[in-house]
This record gives sequence, structure tokens and C-alpha cells, in this order.
Amino acid sequence: METSPAMQASSALTLRVEGMDCGGCERKVESALGRLEGIEQVQASSVTGSVKIVPASQGSPSHRTIERTLDELGYRVVTDDQRNQASDSPTPWWQTAKGRLVLVTGGLLALAFILRMTFPALGNWPFVAATVVGLVPIIKGAWGALKMRNPFTIEMLMSIAALGALAIDAAAEAAVVVFLFAVGELLEGVAASRARRSISALANLAPSTARLIEEQGTREVSASSLTPGQRVMIRPGDRVPCDGRILAGTSELDESPVNGESVPRSRSVDDEVLAGTVNLNAALEVEVTRGAEDNTIARVIRLVEEAQAAKAPVARFIDRFAYYYMPAVVGLALLMAVVPPLVSSMAWSESIYRALALLLIACPCALVISTPAAIAAGLSTGARRGLLIKGGAVLEQLGKLRLVALDKTGTLTVGAPRVTDVADWTGDQGENEVLRLAAAMEQDSSHPIAQAILGHAQQQDLTLPRASESRAVAGRGIDALVEGRELGLVPPHHLLDQGLLNDRQRAQVSALEEAGKSLAVLVEGERPLGLIAVRDEPRDDAREGLAALSRLGVQAVMLSGDNVRTARAIGESLGIEAHGKLMPEDKARHIRDWQAAGRGPIGKVGDGINDAPALASADVGIAMGGGTDVALETADAALLKNRVTGIAELIDLSRATLNNVKTNVALALGLKAIFLATTALGFTGMWIAVMADTGATVLVTLNAMRLLGYRFSPVQAPAVAQPAAAAS
Repeated sequence: METSPAMQASSALTLRVEGMDCGGCERKVESALGRLEGIEQVQASSVTGSVKIVPASQGSPSHRTIERTLDELGYRVVTDDQRNQASDSPTPWWQTAKGRLVLVTGGLLALAFILRMTFPALGNWPFVAATVVGLVPIIKGAWGALKMRNPFTIEMLMSIAALGALAIDAAAEAAVVVFLFAVGELLEGVAASRARRSISALANLAPSTARLIEEQGTREVSASSLTPGQRVMIRPGDRVPCDGRILAGTSELDESPVNGESVPRSRSVDDEVLAGTVNLNAALEVEVTRGAEDNTIARVIRLVEEAQAAKAPVARFIDRFAYYYMPAVVGLALLMAVVPPLVSSMAWSESIYRALALLLIACPCALVISTPAAIAAGLSTGARRGLLIKGGAVLEQLGKLRLVALDKTGTLTVGAPRVTDVADWTGDQGENEVLRLAAAMEQDSSHPIAQAILGHAQQQDLTLPRASESRAVAGRGIDALVEGRELGLVPPHHLLDQGLLNDRQRAQVSALEEAGKSLAVLVEGERPLGLIAVRDEPRDDAREGLAALSRLGVQAVMLSGDNVRTARAIGESLGIEAHGKLMPEDKARHIRDWQAAGRGPIGKVGDGINDAPALASADVGIAMGGGTDVALETADAALLKNRVTGIAELIDLSRATLNNVKTNVALALGLKAIFLATTALGFTGMWIAVMADTGATVLVTLNAMRLLGYRFSPVQAPAVAQPAAAAS
């Protein structure tokens, strides 16, 4: 059942349900609850162990009615606390209901074999007893589903097959079938629990307590009780208990638990900190900006669970296929039971035996779980690596991308200008003197170029004198008195217009401007002393990220709102096609034109705000940048790492997941096809049929779990650069 907008409504009820381990469980729950009066829509997810219920506009069943219905199907509603406790200290398999059933049926089966050898006169009765005892919970589940008008369940097929085997005096095989079924159910449950714990473990990233700062001092409180506006003390080595803003202190923070970034980041006053990160080397005073239910960890968990519950197109296809496949095979089994004795000399007992074996093979568990298990593992792995993907459909589409359009500022570039060149035009004072005097004039300015000049002077450990009589002159720049000298910092065109630059200086200005750099000339009176050039430079990992995309066969194109010259210069330095001087609607138009020309599917990478039209127009919108709110709330996917290499990692993870899905489907269908044929021909019997079905389910689940260990292979050698096109 697909998620509709209504599923996101605030009136929707989400229940944590214990015992749902496969696609068959999902269909049983959706069918049963969907028939209750007052329920408009139901979505069950065995991956997240949750059921979302949208009540009708008028009236809805009581919580008790819903719980009772689920209980009749064999499932139990649990609270978030109970579930978290189970995740923290999982119950050993032998203490679970499914584990106990395996031990009981296994013990009875072993006892039956011993009794047969010791007391042959007992005949098949020990096996009959073992079968009946093991069948009780299975028949209960089948009866519960049948009351909800859902006859095609694995429990019903198992009950018919086992009882039929007893009727034709195949009690030993019936007992083996019941035992193998119990083993398969247990393995499914263990695998599903492991997948759920991989996401639930995210909740443990945030500490359970925090040191709250109050007037009388600090005291330890529950982290879940923190509210916006409160202040907390975070000591070196502590995990950050909340999303917040630093009020005092400077420290390195290990953010890898949240975004996968391996290099610690320096954070100081007014910087944002995220719950779950680790404070490394100095105490911090932090103001809480979000409550525990809305911090980064909580929202990541919600996002991933919602994404896992949203079925990919291939998963929806598999569900529709299984819906028709199962009744078809049941019909085939009925024909197998009736037709051969009527048209040949085959005995009724033989034809019924083969038909019962076919019923066991008919269970589509392996087929139905093949896709969601892989999708869930892929989404979980991405979340742990700072790659947030909003649903299976997005995960599937990412792997098909052939062209990715990237914003320039803040995506391919750092997002703030840096000093790239300093020139001394006098020949007698040196570059550091030009920088020192210019920085002195810019000390009180918040302009990005001024900040770049100041930052570069600080990196050179220059001592700056105080400037006086500083004033801005329209069209000229700034003038100030520094160490008794009347200095100015002006754009080069002001000097060019007056013919104050010589040929060498004009050539240098022209070359730097052609490279897309912004220039400021230091003058004393009308005499040029030197030049400073700044530019928003490419990120350190931009070339590596673009090379990784090229290795994957994905073309990268830059769409920028900056001027054509700057866009072209950055594009040429990175070796990609570049388009400049674009308004937000122009970027969206480019994407639509490329889609119409058949260059898609197309991804768009940006900050999620001024690129909103283009993100919406693209087949997949990817948010990238320092704004965690943007990363979590906008676009189809988000890069918490804030690295260009994450784009290729998203695509590679998608392709690895889709390959895993294809392998799973091939395993499920291949094994079923083989054993359907061998059972119909009489080469394999009931217990082999159960092993085939259970084995296929376990195989596809284990194969999907391999994605939890996915590692992205970085580019080993520079890829061939894409030819740069003229900026438009």
C-alpha cells in the first residue's frame, strides 16, 4: 500500500508492532486493519516494525480494538521504551516465542525418532504428536488471518500441508516440515531484528543525561527533558546531548557519529553543534535550540524509518506480482491433486502429497522480502555515513542518474572568498606589507572580501596597526589614514579609467579578472602600491568528487548565478561544463531542457533554498551545505558530510543496493522455479520444499545484510576530465 499525503497528516497513528518479519506479515496486518470500520488507510512495515494508521474523517476504532486485532494475528503492540530497551539488550533467541517453538518442535521431533527406533509398535504416533504440538501456534495464526478474510497466508498453507500429510500417513515428514518452518520463522525474526537495530542504534548516539547550568550551579538531568533556551555544560570527552549554539568556549568536535566526517571540526562561539557529536578538548557552554524529540538524531531516525516504509517502484511491482502469484500456485496445487489420478494411474495419495509440497513452495516470503530488505539495508548504511535518502523510490532513481547539475557557491566552492594573489608593485615593500596595510583598513568591515583579506593577514601572523578617518567612497572603495599615510583600497577599473596603471600592471589585472577573481588595489594618493586578488575557490574535495562521478559514468555540469567570467574560470579549473549568470528559474529551465533532450535522469545538487525550483524540476534533488535543517527537510536526498564526494557515494550506494535487489529476486525466483518443477515431477518432497522456501528467505536476507558493511571505493586515479563548454 503506497503512502498518500494523508499518511503524513498529524492525525495518523503510528504503532510499534513486535513479530512482523516479512512481506507476508505486512499484507496480513494491512488487510485485517484495513477492514476495521473507521480506518481510511494502513501501512505496515516489517523493516521498521511499525504500523501507520490514518483514521477516517468520522469515527475511528479504539486503540484496544486495534491491539486486539493485531493480537489475533499473532503480533504484539509495544511502546517506544519497550522497543528501545529490547534494542539495547536484545532477548536471546531461545527466550523468544519463535525460539521456544523451535526448541519444542525440535525436541519432540528428536524424541519421535528415538521412540520409533526403540518402540516400533508405536508407529507414527510420536510424529503425529510432534506435528500437532508444533502446529498449534501455526493454526492459531492461520485462523486469525482467516477471520480477517485473508486465506492466502503461509500459516494457512503450512496448516493445510501438515494436516494433509497426517491424513495420507506422512506423519514423519509433517513433523519435519513443522520443525523446519519454525526454524525459518526464527531466522527471519533474527535477521529482521538485526536490520531494525542498525537504525535504533542511532538513538544511542545521544547521551541519556546532560549537565544543566542553573543559577546555583550545574546539575545532571535527563537529556530528554531539555528544552530550547536552557544552557548545558559539555565537558571534554562528553557526547553533545542536544542540538544547540555555543555560548562560550572553543573546541574540536568529532562529528563522525552524525555525518560520517572523519576529520574533527573546530567550533567556537555562535557555531551550531549537533546532538550525538563528541566534544574533544575543551569545555563548552551551549544553549539548547531543539528539544530531544526534534534534535538531529531524532529527525534522522524519523526520516530513515519513513524512507524505509516508503516502497520503491521495484518493491511495489514485487508486491503486485506476489498478490497474483500466490493464488495462481494454490490453483496449480489443486490441479496437481485432482488431475493426475483422473488421467493417469497415479495414486491419489501421491498426487495429494505433491500438491501439498507445491503449497509449501507457494509461499512468496523470500520474493516479497528480497527488495525491502535490501532497500532498508541501503538506507540504513547511507544514514550512518551521512547520506540521507528519502525513500526507496529515491534510492532506486539515484542509481540511474546520468547527469548531475551542481550549484557553484557553497557546493563546488567553499562558499566564501579567499585571498589567492598578493602583488607588490613598488618592488621595495614586499607582499606582506601590502597585505598588512590593506588588512588594517578593512578591520571594521564585514564585507566578504574584507573578511578574506583579514583572515589571510591572520594566517600570516601580521600585526595590524589601527586605521583612522576610515570612509567609504561610492565607486572608489575606501580611504583611511594608516601610520600617518593616506591610503586607499580601490577597484582596478577606477585606476584604468584614469590611466594610472602601466602595461605590466594592466596585463596582470586582466589575467586575474579573466580567472574570475575579484581585485582590490592598494594606493597612496594616486600611486598604486600593490594588488590583492580574492576568489571563492573550489572545495578541497571538488576535483576528487567530480572524478568519482566521471568514473561512475555520470556527467557533471555547473549552474551558477555568479557572473559568466567567474563561472567559466571555475568550470575550466575543474574540467566541467559551466553556465553562469543564471537566475533560479534559469537553472530549472536548463534542467527541463536537458530532460526533454533525453539527457536524464538528472540530479540537481544545491543548498535547497535559492535552488528550490531546480531541485524540484530535477529527477532527484540533493541538498548539500552547512544548513542541517535544509539537509533534513528539503530535496530528495541530503549530504550531511557536506562533501562533493558524497554525490558519487550516493549514486554508488544506490547501484550497489539495486544490484543486491536483482540478486535477491534471482535467488528467490530461481530456487522456487527449480523446486516447483522438481516437486511437480516427484523428485523432491515436503521437507525439501520447506527448506527451499526457508533457505531462500534466509539467503536473500543475509545477502541484503551485506549492504550494512558497504564501503565506497574512492577514485584511485584521476578520471579523464570532461571538456569544458563555453559559459552561457
